[in-house]
Amino acid sequence: MSDPTTLTSLLWSARDGDPNAKEKLAELVYPELRRLAAYYMRSERSSHTLQATALVNEAFVRLFDGQPVSVKDRSHFVALVARQMRRILVDHGRSFRAAKAAGSHIRLAIDDVRDLGESPDEDLLAVDEALERLAGIDERSARVVELRFFGGLSEEETGEVLGISLSTVKRDWTFARAWLLKALS
Repeated sequence: MSDPTTLTSLLWSARDGDPNAKEKLAELVYPELRRLAAYYMRSERSSHTLQATALVNEAFVRLFDGQPVSVKDRSHFVALVARQMRRILVDHGRSFRAAKAAGSHIRLAIDDVRDLGESPDEDLLAVDEALERLAGIDERSARVVELRFFGGLSEEETGEVLGISLSTVKRDWTFARAWLLKALS
């Protein structure tokens, strides 16, 4: 993402309510967040109506509109953004399902769960529910999935954000994928 010291400083200022810090923060992180959202959206179903730009904007609005957000550092910020993107996609999926249940002729394609993380076009609601259950068992593994699957981060980036080694990320990712496959089948 950019200089971690500058980012952390801006996050602290934004947390304290400095509107200029929020504006500078947006300028600093927007390109990277847009890249992550675009990476994720590229793998979504072709009929998906949400665009990467809208996903980033909505995540930023949810983070900084309303109550002041308490962000400790860059790692915490990336985790919050990934969680917001997940919530947005899940909310979008719920409204999509509600429209379908109301008689709309919209069709939701669900890919084979075996490709979890490689082609994230599965039923986000089922994945979200399973991920919540996984968090109750192994919070760190759930965060690894959240950052990789919903945040689009590589294994290396995930390790950096969580402050864990690459081998730990790989172990958690392997465990979480196996657990989620079983939970979703």
